[in-house]
Order: sequence, then C-alpha cells, then structure tokens
Amino acid sequence: MLERFIHHLRVELPPDDETADAARIRLREKFPRQAVRRMTHLGLLVGSALDGLALGPDDALVYASTFAETCALEDFLTSFPAASPLLFQTSIHPSAVQQVLIGRQQPLARLWPLAGRARLVEQALLTALLETSPRVALVGGEERGTWMLAHAMASPRSFAFAALLTPDPTYALGRLSFTPENPAPPAAPCPSLEIFAQALATHQSLAWRGAGGTWVLSWS
Repeated sequence: MLERFIHHLRVELPPDDETADAARIRLREKFPRQAVRRMTHLGLLVGSALDGLALGPDDALVYASTFAETCALEDFLTSFPAASPLLFQTSIHPSAVQQVLIGRQQPLARLWPLAGRARLVEQALLTALLETSPRVALVGGEERGTWMLAHAMASPRSFAFAALLTPDPTYALGRLSFTPENPAPPAAPCPSLEIFAQALATHQSLAWRGAGGTWVLSWS
C-alpha cells in the first residue's frame, strides 16, 4: 500500500461569476502590488491556495489542470494575426503555479505538471505517492472560460487547491492511500478535478478503483 497524509490544506472556490479583476481585488493583500497586476485568475487562485505553505528546495510539487490558462489562451488565439508573445508565454500549462513560485523566488527539487481529463486526479495522486521527496505539494485548479466553453475546451467554473502530503500521520488532517490489487479490479469512475477539490474543501471521503488498485481519501 502507498499512502501519504494531508497536512496544509487550502481550497479556493470563488463565485461562478468572479472575474480575474474581481479576484485581484479580493486577493490583492496576498501578493506584491506589482505582481498582482500581471497574474492570471488561475495564478491568483493557486497563489491563495498556497498561501501559508512554506516550501523548500528539497520539496516537490505536483500540479494538475485539464485546461489551465484558459483565458490567456483565448486572448492569445483572438490576437491573431498579430499574435501576442506575452499571452503565448502566459498561456503555457503550468503558468499559474510558475507565477507563484517565480514571485516567491522559490526553488523546488521537482515540478510535475500534469494534464488530462477522465483520470487526471488518479495520475496526480500516483505521481505524488511515488515521489521520493518526503514533502510533496499537491496543487490543482482551473479558471472559467468564455467562448471556449462552447467547444468543451474550458472549465465552467474556477477553483484551486493545495495540499501538503507527507509520510507523517502526526496531526494529519486526512489520508490518501492506494492499495494495489492483483488481478486488477475493474476500473471505476475517477472523480473529476473539480469534485476532488470540493471533497477537499468539505472533508468528504472518496473511494474508487483504477490503476490496478483502490484509491481512498479519508479524514481524521
């Protein structure tokens, strides 16, 4: 069995109609004034979720997002034929977490950016459980899209979460575990990234099967 225990945990579930400008006003006290003006909506949410979590150069971070910097990508695509290099730079997949780490001048041992859909949560958890660093930050999120929603290429709502996973059960908030099974059980639906974020926010337990075993999220 593989397991890690949840320590720091923070989830951002803003109102569905929150814009990047509204997030800048709501979260501006958490960031340097010059930095906050350049941050994306998802960058602000991820930064808020990471607020209070002190990472070190020996720690690792797993970042999960299906659509990532949707608004920057939308603006980049609509900027053609005079494509914006700045929007292109901002639209790369791990941009949100990089905005925070660069702003903090925070080195890490490893950064694992992951994209996917049906089994993204499972991929992110397996990466975190197999990571050799004793401390792993599990971070994920999405930002609400506009015209890309009609093409099923954007999230209908914005959210972000950050959890510190360690092998130490002392004073842990919860536990994530994977139990391999041979023969492998039939795969069951893996929770979406949004459902997983909501479960973290409400301390709801989850269990499902996939990757050759059983996954469990439980709380102390």
